[in-house]
Amino acid sequence: HMMLADCFSKAQSARDADFQYSEADRPLIAQFAASDPEYFASAAQLISPYVDGVDLNCGCPQRWAIKEGIGACMCSNADLISRIVSRCRQVNPDLPVSVKIRILETIEETVSLAQAIEKAGAAFISVHGRTIKERNVTPHFEYVNAIKDNVKIPVIHNGGVYSPEEIEPALQKTGADGLMCAQGLLNNPALFAGYSETPIKCVQDWVNIALSYGTTFVTFKHHLVFMLENVLPKSEKKIFNNLSTIPAVMDYLDNNFGIKYQSTLPT
Repeated sequence: HMMLADCFSKAQSARDADFQYSEADRPLIAQFAASDPEYFASAAQLISPYVDGVDLNCGCPQRWAIKEGIGACMCSNADLISRIVSRCRQVNPDLPVSVKIRILETIEETVSLAQAIEKAGAAFISVHGRTIKERNVTPHFEYVNAIKDNVKIPVIHNGGVYSPEEIEPALQKTGADGLMCAQGLLNNPALFAGYSETPIKCVQDWVNIALSYGTTFVTFKHHLVFMLENVLPKSEKKIFNNLSTIPAVMDYLDNNFGIKYQSTLPT
């Protein structure tokens, strides 16, 4: 979940809406979008007691983010990213700062950006192996590999992994220190546990966690829609998507999967 650093810094209402916290979530990194060093440093300072690090999102390609001058469009401005990271480190010297980027047009430009981020004091860097304009194409693994060869901080690969079988090849091609998934984990939170599709136990665990911690209905259902994407037939998806209350969702899950809320949380 990408939060906006300026809103988070300015308003308690934004902090309440954007960030829910539990000690059970540790280790935890909070991700912000920002184009102003002071707002990013301030947001990091406010959230620092509850997290183990903060991340600057320079990878979001959505049109609204580009229009606001945040997200992936910042990758063409290494100086600004460096100033944001550096300022945050000055204000919060004990808080690790990481940066998520997309690749640029050439390997040379991309490596130069990563090196600037490293020099500014980033703890690690996550690289989505596609440009700002690319969507569902095979990631450019060689760009990530080139970054790995030219920086000393850990490099995390992102993009193009949707099944357990794709994990090891991605790590081998990039030489990356780790792997980050977005869509793959939204659809199947058990992906890294080796499951090819979301097991029902995973849905049960989410129900228990979400309802025990008072997760908002929008977030509760949003993740269920992703998790059941490859489980429900099209006709059932239409029914499920129209459910508008927690009791209605729970009745549906009980009737179709035998899932009931259990107060015992997964360990």
